[in-house]
Parts: sequence; C-alpha cells; structure tokens
Amino acid sequence: MADPTTEFEVELEVLHTEAESATQFFYAYLTIHALIGDNRAVHRLLNQSALMWRTILGSLQTATFITLGRIFDQSSAHNVDRVIGLALRHPSIFSKSELAKRKQGTAKAPPEWLPEYLEGAYEPKASDFRRLKAHVHKRRRIYEAKYRDLRRKVFAHKELTSEADVAELFAKTNTRELQRMLVFLGSLHEALWQLFFNGRKPVLEPRRYSLARMRDLPSPAERRRGAQERITHETENFLTAAATAAQQRIAMDAPRAARH
Repeated sequence: MADPTTEFEVELEVLHTEAESATQFFYAYLTIHALIGDNRAVHRLLNQSALMWRTILGSLQTATFITLGRIFDQSSAHNVDRVIGLALRHPSIFSKSELAKRKQGTAKAPPEWLPEYLEGAYEPKASDFRRLKAHVHKRRRIYEAKYRDLRRKVFAHKELTSEADVAELFAKTNTRELQRMLVFLGSLHEALWQLFFNGRKPVLEPRRYSLARMRDLPSPAERRRGAQERITHETENFLTAAATAAQQRIAMDAPRAARH
C-alpha cells in the first residue's frame, strides 16, 4: 500500500488530468458551436464534412459528462473527495520537513536557499481543507441536482430513449454554471499543487470562464493558465485558419474551372 505522500501525489495528478480533460472536451465543444454560429466560412467548411463534425461534437459532449461523473460521483475510485480526504487525514504530508524533501529531490545535499525558503512556507490547518471541502460539496450538490441523471441515464447508460425525457434533463443544465464548475476544478488543483510542491497557502484563485469573453479579449499566450482558455484559442485558430485556406483554394480553382 502506498504511503500517504505518494498516494496524495497520485490522486492530485488524477484530479489534474480529469479536470483538464473535462474542461478541454467542453470548451472545444462550445467553441466549435460558437464558430458555426458566427463565422460563415467555418460553417461552410464544417458542412462539407457534416457527419464527421456531428460525430466529433457528440463525442466531446459525451466525454464531458462521463469525465464529470468520475470527478464528482463518490462511487468513483478517484473522485475529487479522495484527494481532499487524504489531505485532511494526513496533514504531515504538508509539513516543512516533507516539503524540504520534495525540494531537495534526488540531490545529495539540500540547496543553500532551502532554509530561508522554508521559513516562508505555509503549513496548512485542518480548516484550510475543510474550506476546500465545502467548496467541493457546493459543486457536487449542483452536479447531483442537475447533471448526474443526465450522465447516468443518457451518456453512461441508455436508460432514457424518449426525446421528451432527455430534453427534460437537459433543461436543468446551464452552460455558464457548468463552465464555472469546470474552471473551479482547475483552481482547486492549482491550489493543492502549490501547497504540496511550493508550500503556498491553498487559495482558490479566480480564473476566466466565459467563452465569449475569452474569444473577444484573449489573454496573451504566456498568461493562459487554464485549459479552458488554451483549448478555446487553439480550436478557434485552427478552424479559422482551415476555413481561410479552403476559401483561398476555392478562389484559386475558380479561374481554372472557368477556362475548362
């Protein structure tokens, strides 16, 4: 059985990959739909392979809800509560002596700067983790009320086949709410990562979540910390460039077609 420090590090990485995956799936899905709605060149390009793009959009939507369930369902082996629970049960993971070991790594001797660094390191209290747990509980209540049945009865298992029943479940959802939930998970991971590896107080830093705002006012590339902003701009840049190239190819082919 793994020691608590190793187990926490593993669960922290699981949270990271799951949160980023769900965020990437959902924001890619939203960005494609937004471009279809407001970019005629992209709309025309995607219509040329409509079946493929419907398949991609359906896959992104399904993957979002499946991953969200793995994060919040308490029956899931690696849900978000597991990493918080480990932190509460084993506060020694975050002691300055344990942080010193992580900072020293495989070096034979500790670096000269380490004693001064440790003086400013934060050793968390149980209240820090209870506060984070309360934030998680708030989001889980939203998930259970509005998204769990959709995940279980439509995406994970085909319990519902009536369009009316499925529409009733979708009517409970809210895009902005889901954006905030996913961005919260990224902030939670960052707070725990900074505590574990850098000895910083676990604070949930605000992050951009509005797709419209990120598209209208993109952050400089070096400041795009969240997966939501990176995938939004990568998706938009790729599809816009592909649509432009397609238009240029059509323009170049038009004179040749006219001559023949």
